[in-house]
Amino acid sequence: MAGKKAAPAAAEIVPSFASVDDVAARLSETGYLPDAATTTATYLADRLGKPLLVEGPAGVGKTELAKAIASAIGAELVRLQCYEGLDEARALYEWNHAKQILHIQSAGSRDWDATKADIFSDEFLLPRPLLKAISRSEPTVLLIDEVDKADVDMEGLLLEVLSDFAVSIPEMGTVRAVRRPIVILTSNAARELSEALKRRCLYLHIDFPDAAREKEILASRVPELPDALAAEVVRIIGALRGLDIRKKPSVSETIDWGNTLLALAGGAAPGTPEAKLTKGRIDDSLISRTLGVVLKHRPDLATARKDLKLD
Repeated sequence: MAGKKAAPAAAEIVPSFASVDDVAARLSETGYLPDAATTTATYLADRLGKPLLVEGPAGVGKTELAKAIASAIGAELVRLQCYEGLDEARALYEWNHAKQILHIQSAGSRDWDATKADIFSDEFLLPRPLLKAISRSEPTVLLIDEVDKADVDMEGLLLEVLSDFAVSIPEMGTVRAVRRPIVILTSNAARELSEALKRRCLYLHIDFPDAAREKEILASRVPELPDALAAEVVRIIGALRGLDIRKKPSVSETIDWGNTLLALAGGAAPGTPEAKLTKGRIDDSLISRTLGVVLKHRPDLATARKDLKLD
């Protein structure tokens, strides 16, 4: 009687961070300023080899976290951008059919078995993000971005891949990860994700930062911005987020507005609203003229001008 077949070896977990404090220090070096919950979740995802689901409003730094982790540990960032209609071929792999046909034609009268062995090989395989991340032996961060935009069926595929860190290719066999990538899934909570996928992941919710932290982020990204002006920018952004608008300003748009005002202050003529920027004062007319930097929908612009009495 044949012996029991051994289970495939699990992908090796090679931690990249020594401690929670190490996560905080190394992410900060990249310009990303994490809070305690973010550093702890990142450390655990790295140490335990579990995917990290990061949920929150658009523009709070979910995608930037994955980029910062990759930069901090010197890993390659492999990104799967999710969208409605995303299928297995775009997520896992495709065959280069045109090249296969050319090879079959050039093979002439060779028998099919020999030809098949040639065309279903690495030379004709087009790896997409999931297979690419699984196949790498070097440090890798797999970013599955905006997973809530993908169809429900895609969650089943993700669950299968992230459970075993393996991809089955019928013509070639199963590709198993040698080194488990750090996996970050992001969601804007546009729809509820399945409980099965959530159970597979650690969970982190990132919201808009409080005023003190946002001012700290702004200072790190736009260091030339005067302190008083940075405080006023953060105050106004906070007021805009409190309005009944379709798309609340993100942290990246706070940074964009800081850069915008800095550029205007640099070329300001005496006595103009722009000249007041150096003293930390933002004239209502200047706010109204630059709202398009932080608000991207016409009804939102109208609401902001009305509620902030900018007209």
